[in-house]
Amino acid sequence: MKRILLLLFPAIVLLVTSCDDGKVNFFTLDDDIAFGQQLDSTIMADPTTYPILDEDEYPEAYDHINRIMNNVLQSDDLRYANRFPWTVKIIDEDILNAFAAPGGYMYFYTGLIKFLDNEAQFAGVMAHEIAHADRRHSTAMLTKQYGFSVLASIILGDNPTILEEIVVSLAQGLGSLKYSRDNEYEADEYAVKYLCDTEYHPRELAGFFEKMEGAPQPPEFLSTHPSPENRIEAIEAAWQAQGGKDGKQFIERYQEFKNSLPQ
Repeated sequence: MKRILLLLFPAIVLLVTSCDDGKVNFFTLDDDIAFGQQLDSTIMADPTTYPILDEDEYPEAYDHINRIMNNVLQSDDLRYANRFPWTVKIIDEDILNAFAAPGGYMYFYTGLIKFLDNEAQFAGVMAHEIAHADRRHSTAMLTKQYGFSVLASIILGDNPTILEEIVVSLAQGLGSLKYSRDNEYEADEYAVKYLCDTEYHPRELAGFFEKMEGAPQPPEFLSTHPSPENRIEAIEAAWQAQGGKDGKQFIERYQEFKNSLPQ
């Protein structure tokens, strides 16, 4: 027993002392990917709650959304563009929301896609979700909330109840697993940086929040985040810090994307 403990001790020390941007994170990059796969399997196993559009039935819609994702992933400011198995799925529900799981697994509701005006706005939202995954915000939150033993059991497939709870928390952006204000501001900042490496207008992420301010029923998750007004100011500051780069909106192409979704 002593020998086993001695063998495990260096690994435990490594896990406990591993940090990401100064925040304790028990996960390795492989753990991020494995955890994201577990979450994705849980989502796919519940089509009632998460009615994912079939890629074979809606190839045009997935061509659009994958093209946008691949454009954003070209940015040199991403750390794990070639490390995570970036994937995106469309949830067919009239909800203004999107979320990302560890390891680069992303989900966008048709309600949000149809709500936006142009492809640059949507690319800004996607870049924000990519930043959450690439900056490893989810796994830092999970480490703080659950600790190593619970997370290890989930990765091994031994704790489905907690896994379902985590999926709901990530999808709704509520409860103890909601992103911190610092996480949200950082994701906005990096989203602007990513878009500066593309043809998209980087300032259009602010356009998303301007539309949200005028929405008749703003999404519930927005009430737990920094106010849209403050984020618009921070996004504009980040954009100016990058030189105020111009870009395109791609309005007509985005309309084609929206037309390819269930009506």
